[in-house]
Amino acid sequence: MVIQAKNVVKRYKEVTALDYFGFEANQGEIVGLLGPNGSGKTTFIHCALSLLTFDKGEIKLFGRQMTPEAYDIKRKIGVVPQEVSVFDNLNVQENIDYFCGLYIDDVKTRRQRVEEALEFTELTKYRKFLPKKLSGGLKRRLNIACGIAHKPELIFLDEPTVAVDAQSRNFILEGIRNLNREGATIIYTTHYLEEAENLCKKIIIMDKGRNIAEGSPEELKERICTGENIEIAFQAEPDGLLEKLEQLPEIHMVQPYADGYLLQFTGRGNNLGRLLNFIEKEDLIYKHFYIRQPSLNDVFLELTGKELRE
Repeated sequence: MVIQAKNVVKRYKEVTALDYFGFEANQGEIVGLLGPNGSGKTTFIHCALSLLTFDKGEIKLFGRQMTPEAYDIKRKIGVVPQEVSVFDNLNVQENIDYFCGLYIDDVKTRRQRVEEALEFTELTKYRKFLPKKLSGGLKRRLNIACGIAHKPELIFLDEPTVAVDAQSRNFILEGIRNLNREGATIIYTTHYLEEAENLCKKIIIMDKGRNIAEGSPEELKERICTGENIEIAFQAEPDGLLEKLEQLPEIHMVQPYADGYLLQFTGRGNNLGRLLNFIEKEDLIYKHFYIRQPSLNDVFLELTGKELRE
């Protein structure tokens, strides 16, 4: 077991940031840590790294309690923070060398690891560039290179793709998969739920400092009350159509959507067949319809609510 967190409590006076929170991560897993702003994701990471003390509970990394002096454990850990954290007066290569040097003393080994990190993030041709000369996507890649150059066994990635273009995001995500293929265990936080759905084998959904749901994307989707969703628009709408749609079998919710309706079903059966029978019976004509299965975004919103968070 790489991470074991049990009943972790962290309070800031009247605010409870972590409320008996816990989960486990096995060797070689990519675990998504998801939650609204203020749910406690970054607080947990800081507690796990012993950057913050916590009030109750237990966090073990590699089977041992993490402490500020546990340098042998820290050498096994890489951290890529949410904010780009590099030195503006050092070029790309110097930045990677500095952070790698925090863990590796041998000059020859460190030089090799720096070159491997440059190649892994495809920053070789930018090695002499200062960070201010890099685009947002390149800065993110530099941030990752600084965090993984020493080849850690456990990597915390805190929103590594925020505010980058689609090409940079795809490059970073494939790099994460490659790190995992090489054996790294990865804890991944993101607000891009489609990333987590495609990347993570296990997902923890946090809210108000608690672990409110845990499992694979497929397992989580099985737990919510909505099945498939059908978006449909009609050429003409008779009076009372909304009320009639709400009486369809296995219907969970009907809401106006674009120029038609979004129908959310509870069941996974022949919902389309029942809808088409209804259309024929009511002598309706549809313009178009679209079917989609529930997504991780549907799970997230059902579990954490749709109201805006600060």
